[in-house]
Amino acid sequence: MKLDNFDRQLLNLVQADSSQTTERLAEQVALSPSAIQRRLRRLREQGVIVRETALVEPKEVGRPSFFVVSLQVERERPELLMQLRKWLEAEPRIQQAFYVTGEADFVLVVTAPDTETYDALMSRLVSENPNVSRFTTNVALGIVKRGLTIPVPLASENSD
Repeated sequence: MKLDNFDRQLLNLVQADSSQTTERLAEQVALSPSAIQRRLRRLREQGVIVRETALVEPKEVGRPSFFVVSLQVERERPELLMQLRKWLEAEPRIQQAFYVTGEADFVLVVTAPDTETYDALMSRLVSENPNVSRFTTNVALGIVKRGLTIPVPLASENSD
């Protein structure tokens, strides 16, 4: 899908705060509210906007712990990788999962209320996915930055 500058501005604005009204977005983009509505609908229908979600303050919901996990698999056979990917996608405590190069095969961001819950999750991951050979865990001591925003450069900006 070809994005124009209006689309790009809208994507940046709704990523920052998707609860903004079409009227408020229209003021910032210099289009009518109905044009904003049409563009947002098209961006959703064409799969540019995949999902809209709320960012929750961890302290307000029991201050869960965050774990960054490097996961190694024994064999990179497609069917085994697909089985692991489906397992990772289905597990709600795994917030992000990246298939990566380097020593690890996957890097995960996991949240859990405590280390016991995390340990139980990882035990289940290993027992239900025998292709996982090992994993290492880094416990996040604090959150410096958290989000999923993808910077969308305007057509006039450099695409860095």
